[in-house]
Order: sequence, then C-alpha cells, then structure tokens
Amino acid sequence: LLLLLGATLLRPGGGSYQHPFYNGFYYNHVMNDKGDGHENVVYFSVAKLIVETPKDPVYSSSGANVTLPCHYHYETEQEAKRKIRIKWSKLRDDYTKEQDVLVAIGKTQVAFGDFKGRASLRRNGRREASLVLSDLRLQDAGRYRCEVIDGLEDESNVVELRLQGVVFPYQPRRGQYQLNFAEAERACREQGAVVASFSQLLQAWGEGLDWCNAGWLADGTVQYPIRQPRAHCGGLHLAPGIRSYGQRHRHLHRFDVFCFSSALRGEIFYLERPGGMTLQEGRQACQDAGAGVARVGQLYSAWKFLGLDRCDAGWLADGSVRYPIAKPRANCGPGEPGVRSFGFPTAGRFGVFCYKER
Repeated sequence: LLLLLGATLLRPGGGSYQHPFYNGFYYNHVMNDKGDGHENVVYFSVAKLIVETPKDPVYSSSGANVTLPCHYHYETEQEAKRKIRIKWSKLRDDYTKEQDVLVAIGKTQVAFGDFKGRASLRRNGRREASLVLSDLRLQDAGRYRCEVIDGLEDESNVVELRLQGVVFPYQPRRGQYQLNFAEAERACREQGAVVASFSQLLQAWGEGLDWCNAGWLADGTVQYPIRQPRAHCGGLHLAPGIRSYGQRHRHLHRFDVFCFSSALRGEIFYLERPGGMTLQEGRQACQDAGAGVARVGQLYSAWKFLGLDRCDAGWLADGSVRYPIAKPRANCGPGEPGVRSFGFPTAGRFGVFCYKER
C-alpha cells in the first residue's frame, strides 16, 4: 500500500512535479524538442492591453470627413516588443459577418471594399489607432470595432458613427405592403437613401415621427413608430413607442420601408408654368435648367436641413407629387411640419422639384 501511495505522488520519470508560482501567462508545450515527454514551459511577462473608444456616438454628415477615435495603452506601462497590428471592422445591423474596413501593421495600411481610398489611420499621438473616413456615404453609419493585437494580447472596443439625417416612410406606386427586403433596399437607393437602422428610426420617433404602416429596417426587422396611440395602430392600451413585428422573412414577407437620407451636396428648386406640367414636361424643364427631377430623399433632406417650405405640389422622380412645409399654415395641410404627399397621380399637371449638384 505504501509503495502504491508513493507511486501516485511521483511523476513518471522520477521525482514529484509542480509548476513554480508565476503571476502572469505561460505557454505549455507538452513535448519538448527531444521528444522525451518532459514539458517545455515558455514564460511571457505581459501587461494587460487596454483599448479605448468614445462611449458617445460620433456625429457627421454625408460627404464629410470624420475621425473615429481609438487609443490603446497597457495597465502596466511597457514598450511593445513587436509591431502592433490594428484592425478596423464595421459591425452589421443584422449581426452577420463583420465588414473589413482596414488593417495596419507598422507603416503598412490596407483598406478593403468600399473603404478603399477613403479609410486611413491617424497616428498623431503615441499609441493612437484612430480611423479617418473621408467622403462619407449613407451606408457608412453604424458601429465600428477597433481591434489592437500585440502578440498574444488581442483587445478591442466599439465606437458608433451616426450621420445627421432624416428618416421617411416609403411605399411604391403599387401601394401599401408591396416590398420584400431586397425591393425595399432598392426603393430607398432609388430615392437617394438607404434603409434606416433601428437607432435612426428611434431618433426620428423622438423628434416626432408618427407612422402607422409597418416598414423594413436595415437589420431585417419590421417596425413602426407611434407617438399618438390609437385603436388601429397597436391599440389604445399601449404606450407611445416603436411597435415591432420582429424579424420577418426577407423574401416572402412584404411591407413598406423606412429610408434614411442625409444632408444634400446640391440644391433643390421649384419650377412652375401656368397650367402646370406633366411629369415628362417636368423632366424636360429640369433638364433645361441643368438639373434633374429631385428624388424623395432629396426633398426630405432639403425640408429637414435647409428649411425648404413650399405650399405648391410638385413632381418627383418616382412619379409621386409632394410638397414640403417647414412653417405650417392655413391651406397647406396639417398643423405640423412635414412633407405632404398627393400619392402617384395618373393624370394632372403640377410644378416640379429639381435637384442640381454643386
């Protein structure tokens, strides 16, 4: 019995074995180079890596340049012995695979996809890994991950980029609830916009958006914002808020869509003639003025950011007739600001809203 007890306390190969106390990290290679079964323990003295980004969102607008701040340091100050690897990626609203933005090692930087030529690192300060994005596009809004890799250490943090813009509900000429998700994306794109995110819809709701028709959002959910509860919009018993249908099938289910557009690079102006114009005549009038017929997103942006106020209805590029009211008054629709719609007239003569790039 004593012999058996002694055998269990001894390591095969002779003596007892115990890792020495070590307050840090180690790699444990079970087999060493000699192949004799003895462990080869390699020790690293590693201080904890900390990556910091702003807790509050960074705001910008379409066409502008922006810096997403990111800095890193060590809990115990030390100099990195290897070249630091920095990776920026964009998190998708629907939690699918992240979109690569930029990777940098030393002085070498590589940007990917739509970010080629627009993304770079700013390293004005020590241990800075901030991302600079130029010529912002509507689809650039969202959450970005700043990841710093130093040998075995890999830490990251997230910063949110928000574009100043306007959310508007959209349904096509065919009528209510006619769009699957792919068609909703195309409809917004054709109106100079992108499908809105939940955070963009929530902000629009906070600013007064009230709409009873359900619409697609960028994450594949279907929701709608209610400021004034009513029987046919979820019921009187529910508090104001964002009503949600949850995730819907992107191909089979059909709804309207909430689009998001940002500030304009050009200008919108109104043309009229005695007796009005058909849509085709309106297109020609804009072309003669060196412009094109304005899209719905452009009209909303001009109303939101430039205070466009016109009590005269005009054609838009999708064949709808609308007019923007910044200062409500008699004979100009409801008592709150907004873009009024006459729908898609099959006949009639109106003015036209034109858009010209600067």
